[in-house]
Amino acid sequence: MDTVLNIGVIGLGGRGYGLLHTILEMEGIAVKAVCDKYDDRQQSARKLVEEKAGNIPFSTADFQDVLAMDEVEAVVVSASWADHMHVAIAAMKAGKYAGVEVGGAYSIDECWELVRTYEDTKIPCMLLENCCYGREELMVLNMVKKGIMGDVVHCEGGYRHDLRDEITYGRENRHYRLVNYMNRNCDNYPTHELGPIAKILDINRGNRMLSLVSMASKARGLNEFIRNAKGVDSDLADYQFAQGDVVTTIIKCAHGETITLTLDTTLPRFYSRGFLVQGTKGMYMEDNNSIFLDELHRESEFYWKGNWNNAEKLREEYDHPIWKNYIPGEGAGHGGMDDLVLSAFFDSVRRRVEPPIDVYDMAAWMSITALTEKSIAMGGAPIAIPDFTNGRWIQREPAPEGTYCLHKVD
Repeated sequence: MDTVLNIGVIGLGGRGYGLLHTILEMEGIAVKAVCDKYDDRQQSARKLVEEKAGNIPFSTADFQDVLAMDEVEAVVVSASWADHMHVAIAAMKAGKYAGVEVGGAYSIDECWELVRTYEDTKIPCMLLENCCYGREELMVLNMVKKGIMGDVVHCEGGYRHDLRDEITYGRENRHYRLVNYMNRNCDNYPTHELGPIAKILDINRGNRMLSLVSMASKARGLNEFIRNAKGVDSDLADYQFAQGDVVTTIIKCAHGETITLTLDTTLPRFYSRGFLVQGTKGMYMEDNNSIFLDELHRESEFYWKGNWNNAEKLREEYDHPIWKNYIPGEGAGHGGMDDLVLSAFFDSVRRRVEPPIDVYDMAAWMSITALTEKSIAMGGAPIAIPDFTNGRWIQREPAPEGTYCLHKVD
């Protein structure tokens, strides 16, 4: 590596500390500053950097101190959901590339402010949606771009993850999910599932999301869990949580495609992102890891269980070039997805180009949280999804090509 990229890491909770581990295993990256409002987290991060890299980074509770450092060229923002947007906006105003962890927006106004700040400063910002670099997601993207699935008609995805422990012990662990579940009812974490789908459907570059409807079930899962974990005397045992146990959202796109998103985090279940893509020539389903192609598998329609997991047999033929040339190393994070998305961000900073998941993607995907909150509150009313490109989605220039490109397959 000819040059070392100097960065700061803002937010050092469980996710931020995990990303720091991954970053410190990467070549050519120097962590010059760490930031968190809690001193013990700062000290743990300083110690980790010293052990892994040999330098002692500057530490602070104020992210503006990091942005004021001339030597810091970019920041990784892994603070709480409520902090993502305003830290990213401040970073762009300070002339720093920002790689921002995922979550949902609290208002549409902050999404517009993010976009307008970018358009004023021309400093790029990237959403660090690691699932866009998942091996299965990229394999299906590869197949779609090569026409194997035909004309894509419908996609599904979900954040289906039992988080009852994390939420229940939010006070003890200083985790922000608890207060969100106490006060808000929405799809609070939409980008893991929506990001890969948006890339498959060319959202913001030839297509866009038009409207959504969203409904939430009743909230009972956390109460049951808390009574068992903390006892019936816990002040949360009978608390009326705002967040429904299961939230279902349907999105309509400009070219007629539909997307179904599911948030399911407070009931007993296995982990799944529920990734499904259906086209005129075939489909992929994550939950049984299978590819069904019309020309090959039609006769197996009623006896499909024997073909579950056949995606593994087809991987050599359809694996995305990124994964054909990649072997996750130690500390790569989430099977390599963290390493890849961070590498994509750092590559964009080094080349001074737009990232593969840009500010318009970030605004559109994160806006789903605020929009579902409104739809649910209005009994599942249809809600228009803003066009953050102001019409440019129809003929926007392709994102820069490169190793981590998400729109072109070699």
